[in-house]
Amino acid sequence: MRACEILFASEKSSGDAVDISKIKVFTEENMANNIDDKETKDEEESKKESKDNNDEYEKYCYLCRRPESTAGPFITLPGNMHICNDCMQKSFDAFNSNQMQFIDLSHMPNINMSQFMPFDDIPKSQKVKKKKKKEEKEEETPLTLENIPAPHKIKAMLDEYVVGQEYAKKAMSVAVYNHYKRVITNTMDDIEIEKSNMLMLGPTGCGKTYLVKTIAKLLNVPLAITDATSLTEAGYIGDDVESILSKLLAVADNDVEKAERGIVFIDEIDKIAKKKETRSRDVSGESVQQGLLKIIEGAEVEVPVGSGSKNAMTPMTTMNTQNILFICGGAFPDIEDIIKERLSKQSSMGFNADLKDRFDDEPNLMKEVTVEDLRDFGMIPEFLGRLPVIFTLDALDKDMYVKILKEPKNAILKQYQKLLALDEVNLLFDDSAYEAIAEKAMEKKTGARALRAIIEKFMLDIMYEIPRDDSIGTVTITGDYINGKGSPIIELRGISAAGSK
Repeated sequence: MRACEILFASEKSSGDAVDISKIKVFTEENMANNIDDKETKDEEESKKESKDNNDEYEKYCYLCRRPESTAGPFITLPGNMHICNDCMQKSFDAFNSNQMQFIDLSHMPNINMSQFMPFDDIPKSQKVKKKKKKEEKEEETPLTLENIPAPHKIKAMLDEYVVGQEYAKKAMSVAVYNHYKRVITNTMDDIEIEKSNMLMLGPTGCGKTYLVKTIAKLLNVPLAITDATSLTEAGYIGDDVESILSKLLAVADNDVEKAERGIVFIDEIDKIAKKKETRSRDVSGESVQQGLLKIIEGAEVEVPVGSGSKNAMTPMTTMNTQNILFICGGAFPDIEDIIKERLSKQSSMGFNADLKDRFDDEPNLMKEVTVEDLRDFGMIPEFLGRLPVIFTLDALDKDMYVKILKEPKNAILKQYQKLLALDEVNLLFDDSAYEAIAEKAMEKKTGARALRAIIEKFMLDIMYEIPRDDSIGTVTITGDYINGKGSPIIELRGISAAGSK
């Protein structure tokens, strides 16, 4: 509008009539220029923001899909197209050898590269973050020998969350401590320390997965938990063994350097045992064990980023598994029969002979397991040789069930007490309730997982009824209520009374 006033004043001073069309044209031109300036400014800000995002992640070759850290410096073409030197050289060689005579470039004198498909079409979830330089690294507590928790401190922290399993906690604490000492001192001298990968054996529900989760949480390292049942040999339907590392990379936010110091837990490892009687190719048994050999031992592995399998359009990156700690766990059902057969071979006739049924009622017979028993079960010796630390977990007895209900920091009964405390209601359990819950859990024979199902069942009515009555102050669970022979004891605020829900 200021431009209109100036034009109007100039026309008036000259004595001529004011031409309204000039004002209109001038105003439209001015507005158009302002709009163009704004669009240009927005476009520059968008390009700047896109550049900042691209600087955080690695560039990929448009042809071979390798990142810049693997393929080397790229050649940038118009349209944000990046090509590595190898692919560019192959393209020149193809032109020189007349292998691309079918392309007639004379009909395309002015090729606009932006008209083709976008070259930077890789999703963000499949991009790898650039490795930060030393001066650009965030301020983090460096991993040194002084700040790594000693084995007794690691076990003390595990004792707060896991009940029993003293030998397993001790073995895991020592193995993890030695592993991270090895990671720190790996380049200090000529002596190379081998990895202390672990194999855990124990019945279902004894705490194998929970132990690994707890120790990864305490050490604040990336943890990937995968299931061996989904793995198959390369080329068959299912996940390749490299998908294990893809999960670890995803947990580490696609930071390769961080993922290379993480922990991988392969559960249900007993499900890839060698099939004893089969004439078909064992693509999900022995072949998977053979595929895991180099990964567990330590090697440079091409890993698909953001995907469970390799294909032509999936970006790849290289991970070194030399400093990744692998922990395998499994229930190994029916391995007790193999142990019994081995222990009973020395049975003979006479007064001092061992009876063949002497081990039938032994609850922790799995403690006697040896490498030979695992080989008879179906694990190949090359695989067992890469898991030097082998230990077993005890089956849960009644006392351990009671301790699981009472002692851990996040015990399931403490969780319900916290839920009811939010409604200003106290939840109490007497000793008979603990014993009744433990007895029911032992009957299910599914380990600590049975506790959740039992408690959910008898707490359903209580959790449903309490929010509707503000006068309830305390609820006490008894053994008779667990066994279906009575009711919980209800105490009203300021009045004590026994009632039923």
